[in-house]
Amino acid sequence: MSDPSSSDETFGNNPFAKLSSAGLPSGPPAPAATKVTAEPPRKNRGRVDIIRNTAGRGGKTVTVVTNFVGIGLPEKEKLAKEMQKACGTGGTVKDGRIEIQGNKREEVARILTRAGFRPVFAGG
Repeated sequence: MSDPSSSDETFGNNPFAKLSSAGLPSGPPAPAATKVTAEPPRKNRGRVDIIRNTAGRGGKTVTVVTNFVGIGLPEKEKLAKEMQKACGTGGTVKDGRIEIQGNKREEVARILTRAGFRPVFAGG
């Protein structure tokens, strides 16, 4: 009977112990160290609501983005400028909300997602 405390035996049975890698092709080359220049994705900055609004605007449709948390006026103005450029329309920052002329909810949602927000289509 063998002594279980001997250091010659390993625990269990290794089925691959007797295999040899002779004659097998070499593995894939090691990946080259690449410098990543892309900015890592920001963590979720919170939910924002995207609303299509026509009330009190003479029948004109406006896309309104509301419920920003922890974001100042300069960043809202920067986002509004980016949205205006992407949508090819005018817009403004008013009362802590971003207003973009026209029904541009999809384009606005894409920009907000890239900025780290979680856009939600609210209302009609």
